[in-house]
Amino acid sequence: MAGHSKWANIQHRKGKQDAKRGKLFTKFIREITVAAKMGGSDPGSNPRLRLAVDKALGGNMTRDTIDRAIKKGAGELEDVTYLENRYEGYGTNGVAIMVDTMTDNPNRTASDVKHAFSKFGGNLGAQGSVGYLFEKQGVLAYPDDADEDAIMEAALEAGADDVLASDDGSLEVITTEETFVDVKETMIAAGHQPAHDEVTMRASTDVTLDVEQGEKLLKLIDALEDLDDVQNVWSNAEIPEDAYGS
Repeated sequence: MAGHSKWANIQHRKGKQDAKRGKLFTKFIREITVAAKMGGSDPGSNPRLRLAVDKALGGNMTRDTIDRAIKKGAGELEDVTYLENRYEGYGTNGVAIMVDTMTDNPNRTASDVKHAFSKFGGNLGAQGSVGYLFEKQGVLAYPDDADEDAIMEAALEAGADDVLASDDGSLEVITTEETFVDVKETMIAAGHQPAHDEVTMRASTDVTLDVEQGEKLLKLIDALEDLDDVQNVWSNAEIPEDAYGS
């Protein structure tokens, strides 16, 4: 099945995330803490926690830090309580945006998110206004020099849902959230280390932007991602590679 060209977007976004590693660690800790609180401290029986730990290890967080976050979430150590919330709205050219937050102060977070949307040309919508456009999926990304036949065979044997070939020759192995870690570990064991992997909210329809529109949207996304309480920002934008260089 053919897909859009997403490799440039993935690479640029990963570079921006790497530059904010300290902030990423805070996000990892919050996700691990909430996952442990909701489903228990055993990753083997708590898929959300297993995914959060896998993500943190992939971001080079130490096992000691991860274990401490798990203990906090499980109530073994004193900690603040984080509440989850999702904001939905629109950016440039009607791009759909979802913002996932974890916060100990919902009023502060709501104000900050609304301010970012307003300042950078977006509009907040009601709950459910764009959420129906997105589906949670696991994605393992491989560059254009990967062996498509070998990747496809290994992915299907590992239990992946699909393999998408993008216009630029890159490949995406698609999984469910629940099977993501198992498929990833099986692919790595078979010698197919992904260049990038994540559980993401994939939109059913995309909005293609020009460079100017892409630059404007990226300012809004950056402002949202820079907020301390924001965990993830999702959109259905197809942003030109040149927009990232500005």
